[in-house]
Amino acid sequence: MLKKYIGDRKFYATVMAVAVPIMIQNAITNFVGMLDNIMVGQVGTAQMSGVAIVNQLLFVFNLCIFGAVSGVGIFTAQFAGSQDHVGVRHTFRFKILVCLLLTALGTALFLLAGEPLIRLYLKGEGKVQDAGLFLGYGMDYLKVMLFGLLPFALANAYSGTLRETGQTLVPMAAGIGAVLVNLVLNYILIFGHFGVPAMGVRGAALATVVSRYVELAIVALWTHTHGEKEPFIRGAFRSMFIPKQLTGRILVKGMPLLVNEALWASGMAFLNQCYSLRSLDVVAATNIASTIWNVFSVSFLAMGNAVGILIGQKLGAGEPEEEVRSADRKLIAFSVVFCLGFGVALAALSRVFPQIYNTTDTVRSLAASFICISALFMPFCAYTNAAYFTLRSGGKTLVTFLFDSCFVWCVCVPLAYVLSKYTSLPIVPLYFLCQATEMLKCFLGGYMLKRGSWIQNIVQAS
Repeated sequence: MLKKYIGDRKFYATVMAVAVPIMIQNAITNFVGMLDNIMVGQVGTAQMSGVAIVNQLLFVFNLCIFGAVSGVGIFTAQFAGSQDHVGVRHTFRFKILVCLLLTALGTALFLLAGEPLIRLYLKGEGKVQDAGLFLGYGMDYLKVMLFGLLPFALANAYSGTLRETGQTLVPMAAGIGAVLVNLVLNYILIFGHFGVPAMGVRGAALATVVSRYVELAIVALWTHTHGEKEPFIRGAFRSMFIPKQLTGRILVKGMPLLVNEALWASGMAFLNQCYSLRSLDVVAATNIASTIWNVFSVSFLAMGNAVGILIGQKLGAGEPEEEVRSADRKLIAFSVVFCLGFGVALAALSRVFPQIYNTTDTVRSLAASFICISALFMPFCAYTNAAYFTLRSGGKTLVTFLFDSCFVWCVCVPLAYVLSKYTSLPIVPLYFLCQATEMLKCFLGGYMLKRGSWIQNIVQAS
């Protein structure tokens, strides 16, 4: 019985060869993000909360970029699996164009509506002057961060294409270089060292912006100087031509992922806004909890990416259905077991991590509870994430839309809204009930995988 969930040594070596570089890159990025958060937290709770609110809003933009790049990446992975370099080139061009469009839209939105969006998170119990400080620091941070939207988007277009063609080490190296720059500049700019005046939240934002340009420079320079390894880049910018038929297929199959990621991320932002109705302390506590969660969540996110890439390549190569099913079953089982260990480690740190922050005991206690609850549901997140990437690899973007963002808006958001708005339920059990919806999502994911409609080659007709 268990044998069908267990692969051989070669199988796991292949999985880890894809997953580990992604995991390392994301872990380093999120770890430095955590240090960034801690550094800002040392300045004060108001600064930390203002930055946290803005990062929640920027998270929606980041996920839109991720969704757009990943949606096109479904085709990139299958073109790479069939050794079609021209097809890869066309998908790369599409990524560049959609990233430019989203950056323009995102910048305009934040310039016009940044302040009203931040105010949505400042309606909970607390001092009026505290809310004013949160808003002021948040706006200071946002104004600088806008300069980092374009390099972030373009770096994702390059890195995503490299990963989908099997080159995972270069994006990892670029990520490492960027976060090291970010870490050093954070130390200098936030607190004021080596003769530089202390800039606080503006310094944190400036460090992030510079690091994003560094990451883009590394991946772009490597790609353009290694055309023999990445043939798609040769002539990629001689024109921006993309075949009409392929464009139509990407819009039908890939762009729903953009909508999905946008709705899912905005759903997460709305959930946090519901939590914030309890008090301003909850804003700070959810920020602390999400910071360490981001570091540990790289386990199931990297495994999910590995599932999407490996299954996509198998589908593109035309492998038999049973072989694809078998590989997917083993990948998902490995992901769940792997992330169970991460969940245990996260729970062990739930009482320790909040003590690092310069904040109140109430905020620390709430953060510890949120971390422990998140750790409990990590294996469930691993399963649903792997199921999502499996469905996506076969181009079932409408199904993933229903499975992911529709679930958030039809189940999680209404539950959080009703409990926070119309009951006096304390925030900790409220948070637990909202997180527990992940178990229901597991059953839905299992049903969709069993149907097998996701097993299809979507590039043959391109």
